[in-house]
Amino acid sequence: QVQLVESGGGLVQAGGSLRLSCAASGGTFSNYAMAWFRQAPGKEREFVAAINWSGQGINSSRSVKGRFTISRDNARNTAYLHMNSLKPEDTAIYYCAAESTGWASDLLDDYDYWGQGTQVTVSS
Repeated sequence: QVQLVESGGGLVQAGGSLRLSCAASGGTFSNYAMAWFRQAPGKEREFVAAINWSGQGINSSRSVKGRFTISRDNARNTAYLHMNSLKPEDTAIYYCAAESTGWASDLLDDYDYWGQGTQVTVSS
C-alpha cells in the first residue's frame, strides 16, 4: 500500500511560481508512474501532468504545457510539480497520484493511489 503526501501549496500572485512535492512511502517508488491532477471548485478533477517510472516519459495537459514541469527523484521517493507563470485559473486543489504499471497515463481511473491534496490559490 502506497501512501502519498503532498506539500508546497499556498497563495501566490499571478505570474508567480510554486513547487509542489509528493512524498511516497510504503511501496517501491521507482516502479510507479506519478501524476498530478487538480480540481477547482464545482469542476471535475482534471489531468495536469504525469511522469513514467524512469522519469524519461512525460505527459502534460495542453493548459499547462510550457508553464508546469513534472519531475521525480527516485532516490528520495518524491515527485514534484514545478509551476511557473501561474494564472488565476490554475487555482485548485492539486492531487498527487501513483500508477502501478509505470506508464504516464493521463486517465484518472488508471491511478491506484492518491494523496489528500494541497490547495493552490492564484490571486489576480
